Amino acid sequence: MTDILVVTGLSGGGRSQAADSLEDMGWFVVDNLPVVLIDKVVELSGEAGGEINKLCLVVGNARQQAGILGAIETLRSEGHRVRIVFLEATTRELVRRYEATRRKHPLSDGSLGLEEVIERERGAIGEVKAAADIVIDTTGLNVHQLKSQLSSLFGTEDIKDSLQVSVMSFGFKHGVPIDVDMILDVRFLPNPHWDENLRPLSGLDQSVKDYVLATSLAAEFSDKVNNLLELILPAYVQEGRSYFTIGIGCTGGRHRSVALAGHIAERIAEMGYQLRVTHRDVNL
Repeated sequence: MTDILVVTGLSGGGRSQAADSLEDMGWFVVDNLPVVLIDKVVELSGEAGGEINKLCLVVGNARQQAGILGAIETLRSEGHRVRIVFLEATTRELVRRYEATRRKHPLSDGSLGLEEVIERERGAIGEVKAAADIVIDTTGLNVHQLKSQLSSLFGTEDIKDSLQVSVMSFGFKHGVPIDVDMILDVRFLPNPHWDENLRPLSGLDQSVKDYVLATSLAAEFSDKVNNLLELILPAYVQEGRSYFTIGIGCTGGRHRSVALAGHIAERIAEMGYQLRVTHRDVNL
């Protein structure tokens, strides 16, 4: 059995940068691979005397992605472990990237504007995104941040047999993250922002944690979330999911969501799952 990582997504979304990073982590990378060659590449990798056990296949634009889900299903039926990583960015950011590099979009034939071409590609590969194990929005990421995120997801060996749970705090006023599986809104809890002594601090500080978690409402909410996760996380493991991301949001993403994210993450760690915690907006 080969551990196969299929990297796909929007043109300009960061596939090439991801390929370079994964190669640095020890993955054998085949870039810009047409779907029709996937089975042959996997077959040849299996004939390499066991030297290739981590294979990364980077699939190109929407034309090349036609039929990719069928090819992946075939690989899984043959016993391979296949995970799909989908890279995307906002249309505005993709336009900026193409204008900065002065490159032509691979799907452009001159009849449509760049934004229209990007949106057309986005629609064409919507099913691939829906089937992805993890979606990474690279809009606000530089190459080093993308590498760091990929390293935390695919740079270790012990990820292979378990579900990795990510907990992300965020602020609704900065936008809802698109790459999450569950969103919890904690704006109903008392807000430390209105306490002058707590306002300069964050949910990483103990005094803020104590303030947020002191109420019976916070305790009951945390217990019910914990009960829900105890129910659904094993079910995701049974379904073969490798990743599950929980977004916890408050108004600004600095106090309540950060405190609750840390508290809930502790409970998840006690369940034995691999855990990754990020605070998207804590420094904004």
